[in-house]
Amino acid sequence: MSSKTVYPAKLEGSVRVPGDKSISQRVAMLASLADGTSKVTGYLMGEDAKSTLSAMEQMGAKAEFKDDALYITGVAGKLQPPTEPLNMGNSGTGTRLLAGIVAGAGIEAAMIGDDSLSSRPMGRIRHPLELMGASIGLTGKRGTLPMMIAGGNLKGIGYLLPMASAQVKSCVLLAGLFAEGKTTVVEPRPTRDHTEKLFEALDIPIEINGLEITVEGLGKDGVHFKARDFVVPGDFSSAAFWIVAVAARPGAELTIENVGLNLRRTALLDVMKRMGADIEVTVTEAKGDPIGNLRVRGAQLKGTVIEGDEIPNLIDEIPIICVAGALAEGETDVRDAAELRVKESDRIAEMVKNLKLFGVNVEEKEDGMVMTGPTGLKTPDVVIDSHGDHRIAMSVAILNSFATEPITIDKVDCVDTSYPEFWQHLEQLGGKVE
Repeated sequence: MSSKTVYPAKLEGSVRVPGDKSISQRVAMLASLADGTSKVTGYLMGEDAKSTLSAMEQMGAKAEFKDDALYITGVAGKLQPPTEPLNMGNSGTGTRLLAGIVAGAGIEAAMIGDDSLSSRPMGRIRHPLELMGASIGLTGKRGTLPMMIAGGNLKGIGYLLPMASAQVKSCVLLAGLFAEGKTTVVEPRPTRDHTEKLFEALDIPIEINGLEITVEGLGKDGVHFKARDFVVPGDFSSAAFWIVAVAARPGAELTIENVGLNLRRTALLDVMKRMGADIEVTVTEAKGDPIGNLRVRGAQLKGTVIEGDEIPNLIDEIPIICVAGALAEGETDVRDAAELRVKESDRIAEMVKNLKLFGVNVEEKEDGMVMTGPTGLKTPDVVIDSHGDHRIAMSVAILNSFATEPITIDKVDCVDTSYPEFWQHLEQLGGKVE
């Protein structure tokens, strides 16, 4: 595992973040199921997206990179059973969504992952898939990987999600494509809707009525839809690091180009504007998942409360929001975010620990934290352990850009799961990394 030493710096300029991780993985799965060859522009070459693509290749899809695009030739709904376990690396999204596809496809497969993924809960997908008729075996402690799946002959169900989770929702909807009859998922709160938008783009029958989503299963006729071309926008969750780095520094300016602006992903913009950030949004493509440019101007931020319905739509951004909270005037209170404790690390505990090391006044809560600022950050004389969590590593790097001395962050290989160009872009915007 490698480490990076990051120096304090004023970050500003222009950046184009890599392709969206959530969309890339969904495109890999659906293009692999399609009939024909899909051209995918902007596919993320992070480790999570590569693991998902490799798993689809193990089950018969063909993938080739050529002329800055990815070409995926699908199996027309007829997946082949893999001869080896599907190694999903660190990808929770890939694992949970692909479990729905495998369960529906009538094949048997084993799914494994790295130590971090193997500690994350999978019982939340086992329950609905077994209700549909699949057999799901979880051999890890506390309902975790490795996972054995034997599917086929699924029946459509109505399922009320016990938590707001786009991954569980998508898992059930994807399984529902193969089922007999209709499958309906009801969400307690709105979550990211990339799966639904891709279904619509592929002319897959789907009905959306508020928080109720229904797909018509194709049953014994099999999954059949034609290949099409896809353009993956820049990942808003990756852009979030630069948004906070500049928004919290008066006098700094930043332009982010070609970033995804799906309203179920951009709740961070609402939070930052409540905190006093100066952010200008220009939409350049409105169809499907909107795409556009952001212009950010730095200002003195003020504290706010982040809670309730907005949490599922910024769950990945909360670690970097904590950086904004440390620099803002007054209290910033994060609530209703207990899901952070079962991510790649316990992100509540890790961010509280790291903020305290930098001198931030922060109180840990069961479902979040309260920060009181602004804090004159002081670089701690310790090496920061990322615990293999890409969002912790990148958030600490941005936090230290406001501090006094260089900091060393350990186990930063994890950043490659979502943002392989992060360190390069940090230097491009004025930072120094060794």
